[in-house]
Amino acid sequence: MDSIIKYVQDEYAETKDFPDFAAGDTITVYYKIKEGNKERIQFFRGVVLQRRGSGTTETFTIRKMSGSVGVERIFPVNMPALDKVEVNKRGKVRRSRIFYQRERTGKAARIKERRM
Repeated sequence: MDSIIKYVQDEYAETKDFPDFAAGDTITVYYKIKEGNKERIQFFRGVVLQRRGSGTTETFTIRKMSGSVGVERIFPVNMPALDKVEVNKRGKVRRSRIFYQRERTGKAARIKERRM
C-alpha cells in the first residue's frame, strides 16, 4: 500500500524547486492571496524553526516578530499558492528544531551567521 501511495505522489504531485534551507536560516516566502476576484503576492520573512515530513507532505515553520508579538506560520512545501522562497541569511544552529527561540527576545534571540 505504501509503495502505491509513494508512486502516485512521485508521478503526479507537482514538486517545486526551492533553494536548500534549514533551521536557523532567515528566509522570505512569497505566496499568493486571493481576495474576491483579485490576486496578489504577499511575503512572510522570518527564521525557520523546523522542517518536517518528507516528499509531498513536507512542511516548514517560520517565526517572525511583529512588534512585540511572535508570529509563526506553517507552510507546506508543495502548497500551490507558494510563489518563491528566498534565503536571506544562513544561520548556524546545532539542532534541527529550534523551538527554544520562542522564549528568547532581543539580543538573546540572535542567531550567528554561518560562514561559507
